[in-house]
Amino acid sequence: MPSQRSINEAERLVEAKLGGAPVRRERMAVVANVYRAASAVRQHLENSVLRGSDLTWTAFVVLWVVWVWGESETRHVAEEAGISKGTLTGVSRTLESRGLLRRIGHPTDGRLVLLALTEDGEDFMRRVFPAFNEEESFVTSRLSDAECRGLADGLRRVVLQVEEEGEDRRRSLLNGEEPAPRRSGRRARG
Repeated sequence: MPSQRSINEAERLVEAKLGGAPVRRERMAVVANVYRAASAVRQHLENSVLRGSDLTWTAFVVLWVVWVWGESETRHVAEEAGISKGTLTGVSRTLESRGLLRRIGHPTDGRLVLLALTEDGEDFMRRVFPAFNEEESFVTSRLSDAECRGLADGLRRVVLQVEEEGEDRRRSLLNGEEPAPRRSGRRARG
């Protein structure tokens, strides 16, 4: 199993690079595997179920959020989808141009925009979600139902930890300072 070997090897190498300083290997393994699993699942679903519909993972998640929760303010859709409002603007415009989503002005606050699925969007989700869910079953097929419930519960607790205590932790780590703006990693032309 090469991927497991590489994970274990990476853990040992980190400890060695830190000169033997203690590393919380179990915690590091959880975070590394959450990332790897999320990337593998996303890539599989984009290259299988979503490929035929020419949708990205993010576009599908936006449709799913609006399908499940109904007509919603863009800020709530962005939050539920785990994306920025700027990203949502581009995704929602694409979905609107494809006839799957409608952007509606808020009835009482002209600054706000609501998103709703069109009839074609509703039909699309009723047609595609069962195939998506079938692939969710495929990617988790090596786990029993009890293991799926346990893993889902554990991941929910990780999310709750970050949602409920992450902001205080960030402030503490930054000594109360605001975080520096994100950068793309590219160097400025000069």
